[in-house]
Amino acid sequence: MLPLKHPMPDNPTATKYTWDDMPKEQVTDQLSRRLITGDKMMLAHVYLKKGCIVPLHQHHNEQITYILEGALRFWIGSEDAEPIVVGVGEVLHIPSNVWHKAEAIEDTLDVDIFSPPRQDWLDKSDDYLRLK
Repeated sequence: MLPLKHPMPDNPTATKYTWDDMPKEQVTDQLSRRLITGDKMMLAHVYLKKGCIVPLHQHHNEQITYILEGALRFWIGSEDAEPIVVGVGEVLHIPSNVWHKAEAIEDTLDVDIFSPPRQDWLDKSDDYLRLK
């Protein structure tokens, strides 16, 4: 039997990252983040202090949120929705274009995965997060 041949890009490369080596962006006094971006996805460490509110918003990016430390309370669809608490070891999937809001009920470190990458985070046009 012949080995299978898989198409490969012209110059395939892999990149290793260490979170502590990644620049930490202070978005507000209660929220900071580190980003790692590929061609079709983005991985973020998001640091939220207790009481931090991520206002109601939506984006075309599919999102997976995984809580490493702390807990977030989410409202999905509207601010009147029944809140969902996501704690350590739990994951929340938010489909594209779904309205959502979050509140840190403890100091929290979450891992967010976005596909495609959040262009507004890369170019810092995410004004909904930066409002005082």
